[in-house]
Amino acid sequence: MIEAAAITQGEGWQAELTLGFSRRGDKTVLSSRRQRGPLAVQRPFYPEGEVCHAYVLHPPGGVVGGDALHLHFTVEPAAHALLTTPGATKFYRSAGLQAQQHQHFHVTDGCLEWLPQENIFFPGAKIALRSTIHLDTAAQFIGWEIHSLGRPVIAELFTQGSALFKTALYRDGKPLLLDRLLIDHAQALHTAAGLRGQPVMATLLATPASVATLEAVRPYCQGITDGSAGVTLLNGVLVVRYLGNSTAQAQRLFRHIWQHIRPLVTGRPAVPPRIWNT
Repeated sequence: MIEAAAITQGEGWQAELTLGFSRRGDKTVLSSRRQRGPLAVQRPFYPEGEVCHAYVLHPPGGVVGGDALHLHFTVEPAAHALLTTPGATKFYRSAGLQAQQHQHFHVTDGCLEWLPQENIFFPGAKIALRSTIHLDTAAQFIGWEIHSLGRPVIAELFTQGSALFKTALYRDGKPLLLDRLLIDHAQALHTAAGLRGQPVMATLLATPASVATLEAVRPYCQGITDGSAGVTLLNGVLVVRYLGNSTAQAQRLFRHIWQHIRPLVTGRPAVPPRIWNT
């Protein structure tokens, strides 16, 4: 359900993209699409035959205070969709209003992979990013989020602004993971409960997962230079977290892990989206 406050914020782009994926014959198709404002989806690709690969677009190229973006993805039984973005999403300095991006995913015993490029938060941005994932009994999900607070490549720090991150993952209505982090002052960038002085944070979730999946991922989280990573198993959800100073490093780590765990979680070999090669 869309929160009324986000729709009626009053200024900025009020954008919404609703996509439905269904199994038709021997492949998954984009069976429904509704869009409002500057959100769109490219024509699907089928590099692995049955699975539908689609790219979510935000043509303005950046998000400013007052913008509210809503993504709704539904995957029906036996369908399998992989979605990514062609480039980073940039959240610019706000003149006072908060920008919001809400992601609502519902997988009814199908499979959804949400593998976007990174989010970049410029100093002075005010953003609330919420992800809600509802899975039915046999649903499969792999997803990640990569966030850069400031631009470390030019030594730019997120010394002003605020960022609220909330993730809720449910199976059959029962919560498996509830995650919340608020960065609203410079000290939060350095506390043990915050970012520990690292500007890039990232989280990968995969379910259903087992102890074998956990042990398979551990080696990837060791020996990371200029950063750290860890992996846990919680209520059948594999949770991989990264803290560092490079979105490229986070992307490489998560892509390597995805290639290894995809057969374990979905039963399919890893076939990267074509856009990752550009």
